[in-house]
Amino acid sequence: MNKKAVVLLSGGLDSTTVLYHALEKGYSCSCLLFDYGQRHRKELKSAVRIAKKNRCEYRIVKIKLPWSESSLTDAQQVLPADLKITARSAGRKTTSLPSTYVPGRNTIFLAFALSYSETIRAGTIFIGANAVDYSGYPDCRPDYYIAWNRLLKSLGAKIKIQAPLIRLDKAGIVKLGSRLGIPFELTWSCYKGGRRPCGVCDSCRFRQKGFREAGLSGK
Repeated sequence: MNKKAVVLLSGGLDSTTVLYHALEKGYSCSCLLFDYGQRHRKELKSAVRIAKKNRCEYRIVKIKLPWSESSLTDAQQVLPADLKITARSAGRKTTSLPSTYVPGRNTIFLAFALSYSETIRAGTIFIGANAVDYSGYPDCRPDYYIAWNRLLKSLGAKIKIQAPLIRLDKAGIVKLGSRLGIPFELTWSCYKGGRRPCGVCDSCRFRQKGFREAGLSGK
């Protein structure tokens, strides 16, 4: 069995949990990080620290999405801070997307990961997508990854995409991360890049919800 893997690592809670999960499963992991014009670099810096801590090879891919109108890539936009997270729990589909959605982001990331996997002969791509406590993005749902693997199989590619957190809620992810010994203090989830997490953006609130429901204290 090919135990070499490419891990999409953002430096956030979910992707870090996936990296530690893959390492526990005995995979030799190469991390792929993306500088895609996000409004701050704190998460990217966290990803570098986490990759280095685990002695994983890592590459930073710099890309530009000049057509993106997401509030994650346009610093002139105001980040949403009044969204109701309960409306996007339990994997429910929503009719509208938050301004933080970056069109096609996971599709672009996975395409790069596929190219990288073929180059280094990795058999697995790990991604921290989650379809329970998430912001309603269409590329974070189980069907999306089922379709990707069907495509890869039809092309004869000997690579499979794994999204082990896809059906876990944030509390489940925090509990898994705690068992794996993740240094939560090194991860960064906030959409803002200040000295401390803002505590009010979607990502912060999902993270807080996860730690609270898991019965653990965390940043």
